[in-house]
Parts: sequence; structure tokens; C-alpha cells
Amino acid sequence: MKRKDNVPTLLQRRRYDAEFKASAVRMLQNGQSVPEVSRALGVGESLLHKWRSASKKQAFEGGDYTEIERLRRQVRQLETERDILKKALSIFSRST
Repeated sequence: MKRKDNVPTLLQRRRYDAEFKASAVRMLQNGQSVPEVSRALGVGESLLHKWRSASKKQAFEGGDYTEIERLRRQVRQLETERDILKKALSIFSRST
């Protein structure tokens, strides 16, 4: 089957700019459902799901990532301190 040069407009891919995608994701974050936003903007639901997951991934890779790493280090430090205190408590409770 040969491709025709005069492809109907419905079969062509539409391109959306970053601001349009961001506004769609904001609508989802504000509590609107995917079907509602899909109907309002005339965009497929699967695209909205992709944009939302890409937005979450981008947020994770940005500044949030360093905060998560800092918190993980802090949790490890606190767990170590807790374990030391547990051992000390067991040692001191045996001698009485």
C-alpha cells in the first residue's frame, strides 16, 4: 500500500507545545479526571497519562531528587543511632 501525499488532516499527528501540556497536567493535578480534561482539550486520554507521568519523572529528576537523597541518608543515620541505643539498652538491662 502506497502512502498518499495528501493525507487527510485527521490522520496527521498534532504537535502540542510545552505550555499546553503543562496546563493539561495542572488541570489533572487540580483534581479534574482524565476523561474530563480529555474532552475539554480534545486530546486523547493516553496522551494525558503520558504527559502526567513525564511530568512526575521530570519533577523527580529535578530538585526533588537531591531532597530525597538527603532524606534517605538521614533515615540511615537515624536507624544506626536507634540500633546503637537498642544494644545499649539490652546491655544495661542485663546488669540489673
